[in-house]
Amino acid sequence: AHEKARADSSELAEKAKRARTDAEVATALATHLRANGFEQWLMVGALTELVDGANELLGQLSGGGYSLHSDGSGTFSIVDHRNADEMRSVATLSGGETFLVSLALALSLAETLAAKGGSGLDAIILDEGFGTLDEESLDTVASVLEELTGRGLMVGVITHVKELAARAPVRYEVVREPSGAKVRTVA
Repeated sequence: AHEKARADSSELAEKAKRARTDAEVATALATHLRANGFEQWLMVGALTELVDGANELLGQLSGGGYSLHSDGSGTFSIVDHRNADEMRSVATLSGGETFLVSLALALSLAETLAAKGGSGLDAIILDEGFGTLDEESLDTVASVLEELTGRGLMVGVITHVKELAARAPVRYEVVREPSGAKVRTVA
């Protein structure tokens, strides 16, 4: 009788464990299916995907110096790998660093949306922001943009930065004339 009671006790303990696991899943599901819970759950997943894609490009743009972190609520932090992986507010980034992070996020978002729509990203147009970059960062950004064109992506750049414009294989210049603005092909 004692052996049977021990076997029954072990079986009941296993059933209780499975029931607790099922209850945890049901509780999590109920939380996700609340009016704002499901939306929040989807957003956390989308944000994670966005940050992962941005980090791949940000690693290239920053020479491995930075990566992004999101706490899932939409708040971003920067991980400074050159400073012992210190996590700090994105508000502490310089203008050029902010541009690099924004570019990485924008490209990641564009690629994610294109993939979700069942198509590839064919073209992207970047309008300014390059004036805040130092010479080294400008060269890095130009190299990444050239690499993107090598992958078959058409990249349009609107800029006043002559060094960046000079690297474009096809260039149009808008010139003011007394009769109005004219567009001419430069390269």
